[in-house]
Order: sequence, then structure tokens, then C-alpha cells
Amino acid sequence: MTDPDPKQRLAELDARIAAMKKAGERDKPHQEEHYSKAQIGWRMVIEMVAGLLIGFGMGYGLDRLLGTLPIFLVLMTLLGFVAGVRTMLRTAKEFDIVDEPGRAEEDERM
Repeated sequence: MTDPDPKQRLAELDARIAAMKKAGERDKPHQEEHYSKAQIGWRMVIEMVAGLLIGFGMGYGLDRLLGTLPIFLVLMTLLGFVAGVRTMLRTAKEFDIVDEPGRAEEDERM
């Protein structure tokens, strides 16, 4: 038995690729989803908790290593809190800049 003509197989493959590209184009707006306010809030909470935990872990480790249990634990936990707040503010500013064009359109409508 002979295989189908290679040109015919190539044309069928090209048709399948074109169909897959069209299906991918329809799904593209869904892939470019915008962050909801809840997702942004959870990201900020995670950044805060991560800063606190990293500061706590570093402080506890230094205290265990140096034998001065409460000093570095408190100091590094506070520094972790400050780092978490700064990261949260940077994230809020980043999303505020991204959201700014939408606000301009809303202001013009009023």
C-alpha cells in the first residue's frame, strides 16, 4: 500500500495548524485576565507574612547562634515587618499605575 501524497498530507497539516491558531486567538483575551482586587489583596498579605517570617527566622537563627535569644528575634522581626510594608506599598503603587488608564476613562464619562 502506498502512503497518501505528501502534498496532500502537508495541506491537511497546514489546515489543522490554522484551525489551532484560530482557536488560540479566541482564548487570548481570557489569558490576558486582569487582576481582581482580591488577588491583589492576597498578594499583599502574602508579601507581608513573608517579610515577617523571614525576619523572624533570621532573628531566631542569629539568637541561637550567638546565644542572645530575644534581642535579634525582636529586631529582625521588626525589620521584616518594615520590609513587608515597603513591598506592599510598592505593589500597591504598581497596580495603581496599571489601573490609572481605566480611571481616566471613568472620570471622562462623569
